Amino acid sequence: MALTAEKLAAASQTQSASAFTPRRGSLIDPKTLMSIKNLELRARVVVEGFWSGLHRSPYHGFSVEFTEYRQYSPGDDPRYLDWRLYARSDRYYIKKFEDETNLRCYLLVDNSHSMGYTSLPYTKAQYANTLAATLAYFLYLQGDAVGLLTFDEQIREYLPARHRTGHLRHLMLALEKPAAGSATDLAAPLLLILQMVLKRVLMILVSDLLAPIDALERNLISLTASGHEVVLFHVLDPAELAFDFDNAAMFHDVESGRDLYIDPAMARKEYQRKMQVHMASARSACQKLGIAYLRFATDRPMELSLFDFLRARMQRGRKAKHSGRARGGKAG
Repeated sequence: MALTAEKLAAASQTQSASAFTPRRGSLIDPKTLMSIKNLELRARVVVEGFWSGLHRSPYHGFSVEFTEYRQYSPGDDPRYLDWRLYARSDRYYIKKFEDETNLRCYLLVDNSHSMGYTSLPYTKAQYANTLAATLAYFLYLQGDAVGLLTFDEQIREYLPARHRTGHLRHLMLALEKPAAGSATDLAAPLLLILQMVLKRVLMILVSDLLAPIDALERNLISLTASGHEVVLFHVLDPAELAFDFDNAAMFHDVESGRDLYIDPAMARKEYQRKMQVHMASARSACQKLGIAYLRFATDRPMELSLFDFLRARMQRGRKAKHSGRARGGKAG
């Protein structure tokens, strides 16, 4: 994690972040990716492709030494400046301390019944689990400790954050279990996380958020109030966004169990309006709480999601640094 964040931070001094967005033509089509049966292999393919694209970008040439360094900020002790690294990079870096170099992260993955919906050859749940596996694989390679909690209306799987031999495999096996629950309930899993995880960590929530936003906001407040950093991946099937069905039919609500007869031509405009309001409310709730909100359809290449995750963390780091400088200036 530290490696890429430092690369992004250093490279963005001279070029805009948008210049680093991977070219879509070089990305793996999700349909092709999902044809790989083994989840861990899927994750490895995405991460290796991501690194390959990164090394062809303006980041190429930055040393892996940056996993152990961060850029100098006013107020840092100059005794820890690495002058040899300055001579090679023309930038000031200081040696990181042990508690700065390793990240602890928990993946919170929605396994409710609605995640089983699809208009594609793979479900939202398969996409979400692949995304979680990709993030876990990436963070694990960086030396970070990764934990997992899967949920629907109750907690399904829980693995504490670890970085040890065999742990990643156990995490992948837990993610391979199919979604089997009914309604989405964030209260129970977040309560468990708050009880079990006392130190500040990074929480990554992956869900279709087909639940009331006011309840979501109350649950997220408990995380941010405890000092945790939160990133929310809001994943939806393309058909849920467009509602581009042609014929009137009976629609089954997988979470409530109700059957509804709907004429898409008549319902589309109102459906899209309500969906836009729902998504805007989710984004607004996250913005108020300082949570990175990333929404996209499940036909989007996975590498772009990984890139967005890293960029969101980089932007948060900049805001924290600027906030710290501002407080320091007022105190002086």
